[in-house]
Amino acid sequence: MRRQFIVLWSCLLCLVLQPLWAANGKQGALFKVTQGEHTLYLFGTIHVGAPDFYPLEPLLTGALEQASVLALEIDPQADPRRMASAVQKHGLYAKSGRAFAELSPGYRSRLERLLSQYQIEESSVARMKPWLLASLLTVHEFAAQGYNTSLAVDAWLARQAHARGQRVIELESVDSQMALFDQMSKAEQLRFLEESIAGIEDHEQAAQAREIAAAWRQADVAALDALALKAQQDATFSGRFVQTVLLDGRNPLLAATIAGLLAQEARSVAAIGVLHLVGVNSVPELLRKRGLAVERIY
Repeated sequence: MRRQFIVLWSCLLCLVLQPLWAANGKQGALFKVTQGEHTLYLFGTIHVGAPDFYPLEPLLTGALEQASVLALEIDPQADPRRMASAVQKHGLYAKSGRAFAELSPGYRSRLERLLSQYQIEESSVARMKPWLLASLLTVHEFAAQGYNTSLAVDAWLARQAHARGQRVIELESVDSQMALFDQMSKAEQLRFLEESIAGIEDHEQAAQAREIAAAWRQADVAALDALALKAQQDATFSGRFVQTVLLDGRNPLLAATIAGLLAQEARSVAAIGVLHLVGVNSVPELLRKRGLAVERIY
């Protein structure tokens, strides 16, 4: 099941694995997009990190140093009040206990076991909608395995740019990203939560996190393409939601905004989740359809 670890905004998953560097030190996926004399480097991130990820490889860091602007899905360095406002609007019920009460008795007891395992007080999550509770469980599952959210790749890029005084722009917003989850019906959110619970219990989420991290860490084109194919073929509710809403649904606007940035800036860098850069409806493919020259560097 390709679940919410793919794009869960700034609070998502960070993994710490044993070193798996490829011989060339490349990571993720990097594309060069050109229009006339304007150049944009498009980098595929995972919203995750480990200390030995950094610094990133010289071609990317050199492009970032020369860029007039860095574009990210959202800027992790931006005002945290926006995150709080979006959570309040899209992730919380007005009253406590609804997600717990609406779960079947079997799933409720399984949820209680996970909360106890992660040392989460039930009262602290009682107002969370099922989609947000599922996301929180995922974060804690990866944290339990050594994952660290403070070392996310997009956050590292943002810190580098801000430290140099470069302009950082957002291709989306926290509010728009969370609204995608909140558009699910109550029944769909409960199913999303149930599938998340099941994925944690059978260790599927942890295995998938290792798989995507290894592919990103080694800039493994074949492995990334295989992940895209698996996502397209995932028939679960969570898998369909991720593919149709979080990937295919967002890619056209991401591509349009990146194309607009390329037209405005002579040198720029855009960094988005790596699964937006692979597959049949990927951002690079959409940019090619706009008549832009797109070269895959790795």
